Amino acid sequence: MSQARILVLDDNDERAQSIVSALEFIGYTPLRITAVSALTKDEHKPRDWVAVILGAQAGDPPVDAFLNWLRADPRHPPLLLLEEHHGRQFGLHTDECWEIDAPLRYQQLADVLCQVDGKARARAVSADVPTGMTGNSPGMRRVRDLVSQVAGRDATVLIRGESGTGKELVARAIHLASDRANGPFVAINCGAIPQNLIEAELFGHERGAFTGAICSRAGRFEMAEGGTLFLDEIGDMDQHMQVKLLRVMQERSFERIGSTTTQRCNVRIIAATHRDLEAGMIRGSFREDLFYRLNVFPIDVPPLRERLEDLPLLVGEITKQLHDSRRGEVSLAPATVNALLKHQWPGNIRELSNLLERLAVLYPGEQIAPDQLPAKYLPAADLDDDELSPSPVADFPQEGIDLKGYMAEVEAKLIRQAMRRSNGVVAHAAELLSLRRTTLAEKLRKYDIDRQCAS
Repeated sequence: MSQARILVLDDNDERAQSIVSALEFIGYTPLRITAVSALTKDEHKPRDWVAVILGAQAGDPPVDAFLNWLRADPRHPPLLLLEEHHGRQFGLHTDECWEIDAPLRYQQLADVLCQVDGKARARAVSADVPTGMTGNSPGMRRVRDLVSQVAGRDATVLIRGESGTGKELVARAIHLASDRANGPFVAINCGAIPQNLIEAELFGHERGAFTGAICSRAGRFEMAEGGTLFLDEIGDMDQHMQVKLLRVMQERSFERIGSTTTQRCNVRIIAATHRDLEAGMIRGSFREDLFYRLNVFPIDVPPLRERLEDLPLLVGEITKQLHDSRRGEVSLAPATVNALLKHQWPGNIRELSNLLERLAVLYPGEQIAPDQLPAKYLPAADLDDDELSPSPVADFPQEGIDLKGYMAEVEAKLIRQAMRRSNGVVAHAAELLSLRRTTLAEKLRKYDIDRQCAS
C-alpha cells in the first residue's frame, strides 16, 4: 500500500470532507470511513497507514475494539485526535497521540503531519530486526570482541561487509552497548535517497526553503541528538555531500537548508559500506580526508558463506522472528538445513531471511523438506536424474536415428536444467552454458521454454 495513506474515522460529514480535501491537497491518500465496522480487518493491517485521524463514529462496535486491534501491531500508526477525543491517551505514548484543534486549518494539519513523520522516524527501531548478533563462528566472535572494545568510546566506526551481512545489526549493537543507549538510533541509507534530497534529509530544512517545503523539518542529525547516527552505504554518497559531511564531523555543527542559524550537534557517527573505499579514493570517487575521518575503528563483517556453521542458529532466530511478528510460521527439517549449508549465499543473511519468509507463505506451519526448497538451493545430487541428463542411446538403433532431432532434445534438456539452476535468470544460465545471453534467449524462444520454468 501507498506510504501516504491516512485513515479518517469520522461520522461528521462536513468535517470529514474538509479533512479529506486538505489531505489530498497536501499529497496524502485518505480513506474515510464512518464506523469501525466499515473496515475489513482481514484485508488491512494497522501499518497500512501513516496516521489515523479519529473523530466521531456511528454504530457498533465501539472504538475501543478498533484501538485494541491497532495497538496489537508494534508498528501501528499514530492517532490524530479530533476535539471529542482531546485529553485522552488510549493507552498510547504521548508521541503517538496528537490533537487537532477546531476549526480545522490546512497549515495546522500540515504541521502536525510533519511532526508526526519526524517523531516516527526519530524513534524508529525496526521491530523486525533482532538486537543481537547471532553466531559462534570465529568471524562473529571477532566482530563481537571489536564491538565490546569500541562501544564504550565515542570513536567513529566504519563497518565493512557485503550487502546483506548485517552491518546495521552491528551498528545497533554498538549503540546499545554504549553510553548513548538511552538516546536515539537514527539510520539513513545514503544510496537509497536521491542526491538532490540527501542534504535536506541529513540537515533538515526551513519552511519555504525549496519547492514542496511546506513546513520546517528536522534532519537526521537533529533527530540523532545525544544518540547515534548510522550512515549506511556511505560509499554511494556523491562528493558534494562528502564535503558537507566532512565539515560537520570536523566542526560538530551544521545549518538547516534555508537557515543561517548554526546548530551544534552531539552525535556519534557509525558508517557502513559494501564498497572498497580505498579503491574509490584511487579512482577519485571518494574523498581521502573523509575516509580517514570515518576509518577510525574499522569492523569487517564476514559473509554468510564464510560462517556457514552459524546458519542453523540464524534459521532458528529468523523463524522465531517471523512467528513473533505474525508474518508466518515455518520450520526446517535437518536434511533441509544440510542442503542450505551447500549454498553459496551471495545475498547473505538477507537472502536467507527472504527465503524463510517465502517458505512461511508457501507452506504455513509446515516442516520444510529439501524437495520443497526452490531449485537454486538444491545440490545437484538432489535434482531428478531424468531432468539433469539427456536420455542416453545405449545401442545405436538398426533403423538409424534422427541425429538433428536427438541433439535438439539434448540441448533443450540442458537449457531447462541451466534455467532451473539459475532460478530463471537468463544471464546466469548463459554463463553455465558458456553462451552469450542473446544466444540463449534465442534458444529459449526456439524451444518454447518458459524463463521461469525452473524457479
